[in-house]
Amino acid sequence: MLNPRQIEAFRAVMLTGGITAAAELLNISQPAVSRLIADLQYALKLTLFERRGSRIAPTSEAMSLYQEVERSFVGLERIEQAARDLQERRAGTLRVAAMPAMAIGFLPRFVARFLEERPRVDVSLWGSSSPQVLDWVAAGQCELGFGQSAVEHATVLCERMPRVRAVAVVPSNHPLAARKRLVPEDFAGEAFIALGAATLMRYSIDAMFAEHGVARTMRVETQLTMIACAMVAAGAGISIVDPFTAQEYAGRGVAIRPFEPAITFEMAVLHSAQRSLSTLAQDFLGGFRDAVATFRLPDQD
Repeated sequence: MLNPRQIEAFRAVMLTGGITAAAELLNISQPAVSRLIADLQYALKLTLFERRGSRIAPTSEAMSLYQEVERSFVGLERIEQAARDLQERRAGTLRVAAMPAMAIGFLPRFVARFLEERPRVDVSLWGSSSPQVLDWVAAGQCELGFGQSAVEHATVLCERMPRVRAVAVVPSNHPLAARKRLVPEDFAGEAFIALGAATLMRYSIDAMFAEHGVARTMRVETQLTMIACAMVAAGAGISIVDPFTAQEYAGRGVAIRPFEPAITFEMAVLHSAQRSLSTLAQDFLGGFRDAVATFRLPDQD
């Protein structure tokens, strides 16, 4: 039989990375944590951790189990938060998830402005990949989610957000930084930092260069546009990314330039098909749509 203390010890070890740190987190002895983990492995008939020198490492089974454990703990935290809201008579709570391009800066700044006018509203802001954002919304852990492109899901409604144009990013000291705008031919033979092959934006970029017969030198591939911009700032190459991420690197060794022909960056808002949006969420979404529609990059390199 499993008991909550075993699961709590397992979660603590996964969070902290070790038995000793987990014991400190739980305020119990190290042998007590080791016993709880051993009992859990025996009850589940699974090996959850492997000894590697003086440290332990989670197995693939442990990683899978941890995902389920986190879902359970998030559910408990939501119940506790709801009770606190009732006790303190707060005006409302909103949970929002977003892909990294939004979560890195643009969305947090919007949330800050949103909260300025609503001092008794609480917002939980989560950031992860678009598939994870979809999972959070589908599970009811977040009321609103912002992911890349529209998706089909039985329990989640998906609505397109206003489109924005992708931009070229080059090192500030690169010869191409002297140009006001860039075209495909400017990228011929240049070291290029590509986005992950599974993204719609990568498909659009590759198709455009193929149509113009331009060959790039594919040096780096990454799933995250923030990594692409960081690599550009480090001088590893040039890239094409969404303007929201590019904005965060303006003035940090990266020059941002318009790119022709236009490549659009698509984004969608996700929310439950089984529950109507709260008034608070509707206000948030309306304001965020307007902010995206009027988004302009700063005039700086």
